[in-house]
Amino acid sequence: MKEHSGYATMNEFKKAGIHTRKVREAVEKAIIIKIKPGLYKLRDFQRDEYEGFIDVHTANDSAIICLGSALAYHELTTFNPSKIDVAVPNNTDKFELNYPPINVYYYRENMYKAGVDVVERGYGSFKVYNKPKTVCDMFRYRNKLGEDLALEGLQNYLNRSDSNLNELSKYMKICRVKTVMEPYVKAMIAG
Repeated sequence: MKEHSGYATMNEFKKAGIHTRKVREAVEKAIIIKIKPGLYKLRDFQRDEYEGFIDVHTANDSAIICLGSALAYHELTTFNPSKIDVAVPNNTDKFELNYPPINVYYYRENMYKAGVDVVERGYGSFKVYNKPKTVCDMFRYRNKLGEDLALEGLQNYLNRSDSNLNELSKYMKICRVKTVMEPYVKAMIAG
């Protein structure tokens, strides 16, 4: 597992001559953690605060960190979600994990593919939506996740030195939130 950034599949265990019973015992003793059926990670492997994001990406490489989790990753909110928000294409089979806890959102193709950044860490990588796309997604899901969170994300984004109104406008169109967001953007810029 150490050779594979702390992860292993059941097939890799079998190839190494480790019986499924030993894997189950290691899970019960909390030496390894079951991410999903057939995928495990070493509990005490040296990682950082993005470990859960990499777990999700390792379990499903089409998963993209989105909404509240992406907002927190980009430091656009003080909110710390208890579950990791992930986007997958809307034609994806049911996506569940034993660990870490996730909220899955099924995105239409044009919204799913837009604004994706790949973040490389020393022990793996993950995908996350960029700042303007994340803010627009928050407005798209404002009724479910809270308008106050969407507004906080927008305000914090506009206050950043790297904010880009053209990029924001592009994602407002893609996410179909232009009519909702424009009045807020104008008011925040004017204020």
